[in-house]
Amino acid sequence: MTPPINKLGLGSGQFGLDQQASARGRPRDAEAREILAVAARSGMGFLEVGRHSSSEEITLGQVMPKPSPFKLTVTTVRPDRGPDLAEAEVRAQLARLGVSQVDAILAPSATDLFSAHGPALWTRLRALKDEGLCKKIGVSVYASDDPIGFARRFKPDVVQAPASLLDQRLLIDGTLAELAGMGVEVHLRSIFLNGLLFLPPDRAPHHLQAAASRISRARRLIAEGRSDPLQAALGFALSRPEASAVLVGVASAAEMSAVVAAAMSPPPDLDWDEMAIDDPDALDPRAWAAA
Repeated sequence: MTPPINKLGLGSGQFGLDQQASARGRPRDAEAREILAVAARSGMGFLEVGRHSSSEEITLGQVMPKPSPFKLTVTTVRPDRGPDLAEAEVRAQLARLGVSQVDAILAPSATDLFSAHGPALWTRLRALKDEGLCKKIGVSVYASDDPIGFARRFKPDVVQAPASLLDQRLLIDGTLAELAGMGVEVHLRSIFLNGLLFLPPDRAPHHLQAAASRISRARRLIAEGRSDPLQAALGFALSRPEASAVLVGVASAAEMSAVVAAAMSPPPDLDWDEMAIDDPDALDPRAWAAA
């Protein structure tokens, strides 16, 4: 059965609105407008607005379909900058985007909320929700953040977490299923694991060389299943019952169209368990940042 396309979400982080032209030589605002038009026509349900400059957010607000067909998510500044500034930034961001309300406001990370300044930010986010500025509040987590402990303490409405057919840690240990069972809306991110599945194993970053054989095996299984990495990655993520949304990033309308086509295809019949990388060091986001 084909997963519902409205479970798919788009992140704006790769739009490159600060650039003059896209890879195809088109103005970036025109490219972004077409990306969003393709997403809207497909019935995609979510749009995560990444951290952009003020001018980029104004441009994004101008090119978004009106009224917006997407459930919008924005992210606050760090809690150590104070709840007053965090609220002011959120209100200014919504004004630049041309909307009066968003679906969700996220704190930057669970680590931030466990800091000395975190509870004050969370209290302010609750107040913004009560005011009607958003319907949900939540946080972006990593596998090492103790998402269950966080959820028990802060009771978020939504958690954004990494998961992919290569990085199945939070699925294998039951974390995402437990979060969903607690009534938390789970949004999967990093489903392409920085494009790793699309690279030949010998071109994987240095810190992932130890996992090269698993990557090679995953690619072979996908090919033997008469599928391709894009369809497999999307099929895996969209078929997860724990997930309410699956976020992807694209840099062009052509990429957006390819993602929609792959997402609307029936998921391939593959042995997902055989594709998981079980090396926590290889999957450490700090290693990615240093690579």
